[in-house]
Amino acid sequence: MKKQMLRPSIDRPLIQKIKQKIMPKVSLVFVAVAATVMSPTLSATTLNDIFQVAGQMNTTATRSQSKIDALTEETRLLLSEYKTVLKEIEGLRVYNRQLDRQITNQESEMVKLASAIDDVTVIERQITPLMLRMIDGLEQFVDLDMPFLLKERHERISSRREMMDRADVAVSEKFSQIFRAYQIENEYGRTIETYGDTIVIEGTERKVDMLKIGRVALLYQTPDGAETGMYNKNTKQFEEIDNSYQSSIRQGIRMARQQATQDMFSIPVHGAEVAQ
Repeated sequence: MKKQMLRPSIDRPLIQKIKQKIMPKVSLVFVAVAATVMSPTLSATTLNDIFQVAGQMNTTATRSQSKIDALTEETRLLLSEYKTVLKEIEGLRVYNRQLDRQITNQESEMVKLASAIDDVTVIERQITPLMLRMIDGLEQFVDLDMPFLLKERHERISSRREMMDRADVAVSEKFSQIFRAYQIENEYGRTIETYGDTIVIEGTERKVDMLKIGRVALLYQTPDGAETGMYNKNTKQFEEIDNSYQSSIRQGIRMARQQATQDMFSIPVHGAEVAQ
């Protein structure tokens, strides 16, 4: 008797339901794979789009980096200018402080100058009469002095007197010129000079060579050396002297003209008068 193998019984309706659920999904996968294998043009188009987008992104990134670099350089330049301006400001502050001190000192000097100007006005009113008296005194002195270089000395006094009436000459300059005239007169007392002049001797005009020895002696000699004389302070006249001084006075004239070396020579001198 043959044994029969037992097979499990399968519910056919259940199997049918499983097939219905699985078969649509398998079909979709197959369709997708088939579409991928059967459509290379679609894949190439997608890659090109991706590369294009990537290129645009790179271009945009490059432009952005350029802008960033430009802004960085601009920022660096602005920072450098800012530091330079800060240094200039600090220098100006130091300079302004120095100017403030100078202005303070100048204002103090202005106050002193204003006071000095007021004093100068007072001094000017007082010094003008003094200068006029100085000119009068100098003229009187020349008239009483020995008569040497009278034309030159009187012209100097006249120029000072005319200067006093000029408004374009400062008071300080006027005083300086008058003081200089006094200095010149003082220098006459310690110099040896010779010059040509015309003098009156016994009522007759004679051209002579004059020799001035400070204010000690005023001598004369005719150009031919024939006559020699001197100014007498007592009589206020030119008088002829003996010929013993002829060569000596001629030598003095040559020395004054720097035609001979400096040396000793003798001259006649009037003694001092006895005080009454």
